Amino acid sequence: MINKKSKDTSALFQAKLHRPKKAEDNSSWAFIVLPKDASDKLPRRGRTTVVGSINNHQFQAMLEPDGKLSHWLQVNKKLQKAAGIDVGDIVTLEIRPVDKEPDPEIPSDLMEALASTPEAKVTWNDTTNIARLDWIHWITSAKQSKTRAKRVNDACNMLAKGKKRVCCFDQSGYYSKAFSAPEAED
Repeated sequence: MINKKSKDTSALFQAKLHRPKKAEDNSSWAFIVLPKDASDKLPRRGRTTVVGSINNHQFQAMLEPDGKLSHWLQVNKKLQKAAGIDVGDIVTLEIRPVDKEPDPEIPSDLMEALASTPEAKVTWNDTTNIARLDWIHWITSAKQSKTRAKRVNDACNMLAKGKKRVCCFDQSGYYSKAFSAPEAED
């Protein structure tokens, strides 16, 4: 059942299914870049979990920021097959944000660091799933392993001091250009 808030934030649109230009296995996944007006209906510019349909096949997925104040959706081979779609197809999507953001998967390095820092773990457990998602996104967006390790350490230090939100992190990639949709092969 869609509540009133969900109706106000649902988006119906068509988009092309692209193959990424640079991928380890070009046959394993594809992607769709959301039109800006569809992204504008979502509650945030960062990672956002949505439910919806692609060519009338139901799915739930996390949208990634594209660095241009919009989002993109990775479409794995299983979803492509279930929806009967192929790279190059124009597909019809209807999406809306989930009512409650699901618990994010915690990377093992962060989980270990939290386990060894009880004060940080207390604050972590007291944050929202959206805040946790931002912490994880900040950590996993590091390009180098030493930067990632520093961010895990910094996160635990900030959380241990009671800080519930990561500061100075542009979750949309718009100002820092940290995030972008994959480049299309076509």
